[in-house]
Formats: sequence, structure tokens, C-alpha cells
Amino acid sequence: MSEAGAPGGAGRAAASILHADLDAFYASVEQRDDPRLRGRPVIVGGGVVLAASYQAKARGVRTAMGGARARRLCPEAIVVPPRFAAYTEASRAVFAVFDDTTPLVEPISIDEAFLDVAGLRRIRGSPASIAARLRAQVRERVGLPITVGIATTKFLAKVASAVGKPDGLLEVPAGEELAFLHPLPVRRLWGVGEATAEKLAREQIVTVGQLAAESERRLAGIVGPGAARHLHALAHARDPRRVRTGVRRRSMGSQRAIGRGAHSAAELDAAVLGIVDGLGKRLRGAGRQARTVVLRLRFDDYSRVTRSHTLPGATSQTELIMTAARRLLRDALPLIIERGCTLIGITLANLDQPGSLQPTLPLDPLHDTELDAALDEVRRRWGRGAVTRGVLVGRDAGAEVPLLPD
Repeated sequence: MSEAGAPGGAGRAAASILHADLDAFYASVEQRDDPRLRGRPVIVGGGVVLAASYQAKARGVRTAMGGARARRLCPEAIVVPPRFAAYTEASRAVFAVFDDTTPLVEPISIDEAFLDVAGLRRIRGSPASIAARLRAQVRERVGLPITVGIATTKFLAKVASAVGKPDGLLEVPAGEELAFLHPLPVRRLWGVGEATAEKLAREQIVTVGQLAAESERRLAGIVGPGAARHLHALAHARDPRRVRTGVRRRSMGSQRAIGRGAHSAAELDAAVLGIVDGLGKRLRGAGRQARTVVLRLRFDDYSRVTRSHTLPGATSQTELIMTAARRLLRDALPLIIERGCTLIGITLANLDQPGSLQPTLPLDPLHDTELDAALDEVRRRWGRGAVTRGVLVGRDAGAEVPLLPD
């Protein structure tokens, strides 16, 4: 990789990092597969919006919005149920295009990745021409629109793809990083959510350039020292991270949108149990074990909170993971009651290779790794619904969204 002291701390002589991001992924797959949906507003998911086509987004429909509100905003929208098997298949086909483009691919989620094309100029042309061919191949081979941002750093490439949407290609040339970045709103910076943006706005900091002009010390008084250090670096286009490949994933997660309105403790518990049940099977199928259980919540105002618990050792036992997840949920219930909850996610982090862990949490003596393996085999043969937990019978815990394909 070519390294040089480009202006703004970007660190590369030329923009050669691509961020490729599929447009309205789930909705685009539905429009691809059903010609009647093309060019029309499409909402994926009924109770909660899991995805919306750009025609629906133009009417104000957003991901995680309640289905009733979305239909009021866009009454002509066509609502379709999610088909995660189709989305996973499409994702794999797109990643095959990525792998054909460069060996340096870092998956970010089921529908986006970073690609490093720094060493391909002589054999494949400029990064912009490589990105143009990638977009054409995704359209031709998979039938989906994709936006690509090109920049000297991962952060800027991701911002460029966001600005270039939908179905676009946007390059931030080396030396022009700050001219591109500074007029943008602070919400474009990683780590700036609604709450942080409001804190900054109260101090008349609404653009990235205004944030960059502040001292790190003053920012620390507004958002805290850790966030100040992070945001100050990004505002000056400093991001030393390289595209990483060949590293086994350190986490595995899934989330479920549960919609607005009051949810009982039993409903929330059922959502957590359903997620953990699926994650346990995925964990064992990947030959991994987890040490840390993370609970992620999104509230009615779209703010988020994360809680985690680290086990004394790595495990793939569903019951151990489930006990930890339920404890995290129980501790978070006061927040949920106060602020409402629209989404629950569970992430298993600090993944290790299979090892041994002496159970330290109360378990059903009949539930062990052999029982987990037997249940996994039944579900493999007959489908996940062939065996379920009693507490989940008759319950709709919401649509589960995979964060990354295994």
C-alpha cells in the first residue's frame, strides 16, 4: 500500500479506499425480484419498517419507523414481508463481485464493505475506473444498485458513499479531504448521534468545519474526553486504519425491531430469548465461543444504549448466554419503561475458538452441549420452527435482522 503524508492527515498519496454500499438493500432486492414493485414505494416489514425504497423515503418513511406511521406518510406504499434468505443470497453474490475486484475486502455488514485498490492501478486502472466497473458488475451480475465512495481513508470513503447515494459514485481526491468534509453537518461524523448533535448545536457547532476549529479541550467539556479525541481526529480527516482482511470476526449479532408502544416484560424477554436461541446455533455452526454478551437497545427517540456482561470464560452454551442476556434486560427495564423501546439487539463478542468453561450460572442440568447439538441438528433438518421454547410459542417477537452473514 502506498503511504504518504497527504493534506489533512489522510496519509495516502491517492484516494484508493472504496466504500461500497448497496442502496436500500432489502427493498432493492424486492424490487429486483418482483417487476410490479419497480419504481414504486416499497416498505419491507409490516409492524416496523425494516427497509424502504427511495420512493418511500422521499415521502418521509425511515427504517425502524412504526408501520402505521409509515403508511400514513405514504399510503400508496406496497408493504412486503422480509425474505432474509433472498437477502443473504444477494449479499453473497455481491461479495463475490468484491472478491473479484480486489483481494483486500473488509466486510462491514451484510450490504457494505471496504475495498483497498491501491496496488491495482497498473493492471486495472484508476480507483475511479475500478469503482465504475464494480458498480456495473453488481448491476449486471446481481441486479442491484450500489453506491461507491472513494477516498484516502476508510472514514472519508464511507462519508463519500453516503453523500453520493443513491446509485452514485463519488471520489474525494487526495488533498481535498477537508474542503469536502468541513461543510458537512456534524452528524456525518462517526459517533455523532442525535444526543451528541444536540449538545454540539447548543454550542453553535453544527458543521464539521466548526467542530474542527474547536480545541480538543473545549470539545471534551461538551462531549467528554474520549469522544472529543475521536471527533477531533475525524474532523481533521485523520483515520489511520487500514482495510483489514483475513481476520476472524470478533463478534456475532442480530437484532429485532419491535415497534413503538408499550411492551410488557414478557414480550421483551421473548424477543431476547428468540435472538439468543438463533445466535447460539450460529455460534456453534461457526465453531466459535463467546465471552461477552452485549445488549443493544434503541428507544422511541432513536437514541441508543448498550449494556454488556463478560462471562468468566468462553462458551457456546445457549443457556449460559441466555442467562446473561436476561440479566442485562432485567437491569435495563427501568430505562425501557421510561423511554420506550423500538429495537432490541444482542451481540456476542470476544469470540474464541472452542475451549472449556465450567458453568458458573444456574443451568438446567439436562441442558448441555450435547442437547444444544441435538437441537441444532433437528433445526437443520426440519427448519428452525421445528423446535422452539415454550415461552416463545404463540409469540411474534418481531423480525430478526442479521448484522453480518456468518
